[in-house]
Amino acid sequence: MEHFWGLLLRITLFYFVTLASMRLMGKREIGKLSIFDLVISIMIAEVSATALMDHEITIGEGMLIIGTLVLLQIGMSWLTLKSISLRNLVDGRPTLLIANGKIRDDEMRRTRYSLSDLMTQLRDKNVASVSDVEFAILETTGKLSVFPKAEKRPLTAEDIGLAVPRTGLPLPLIVDGYVMDENLEKIGKTRFWLKNELQKAGLREFKKVFYCSIDNQGQIYVDTYDDK
Repeated sequence: MEHFWGLLLRITLFYFVTLASMRLMGKREIGKLSIFDLVISIMIAEVSATALMDHEITIGEGMLIIGTLVLLQIGMSWLTLKSISLRNLVDGRPTLLIANGKIRDDEMRRTRYSLSDLMTQLRDKNVASVSDVEFAILETTGKLSVFPKAEKRPLTAEDIGLAVPRTGLPLPLIVDGYVMDENLEKIGKTRFWLKNELQKAGLREFKKVFYCSIDNQGQIYVDTYDDK
């Protein structure tokens, strides 16, 4: 029984230590991690798993190793912000794979990026032909940035001189039945106004609304618990 509670304690501690470590290292999508970030993340996961199973490694030793890795990652991140040369060494440089509709096969070979991978990425960007591409850049994260030729880009409002209203983030007013009073204050409205707006949609109680928001044009979106 003592072993069980000890294991449970180790699991709980290393869960929060690993979670805190990832938060300290900053917010990044998994697909956008640099090689250094990925290596540190794998090492932290490996140390945590080993410390959970191997009782010869004390909790303090495990936390010390993880803390050292986190400090190493933060320190390296700071140094790469200050030094372009170090950043290029650690993260690498973006690679131009397509220029003016022509594939740069020398760069394809150097980066060991296959033609099959390139075509898959282009199709994922809804690009059917290499000749439609002005530039395609392989980023350091492995993502392919594609810039179509001007005549192949979708028509925009700017192209035809059309003025469009500015897009802003919708402001939540009700979340899971709870009224966001601070957001109502931001737009200078009250619960009485919100209730009147809901009544226009046939709703009389806040608690029956799963989500309600207002955009910068004053349009209100309402979603109830019962979509039927």
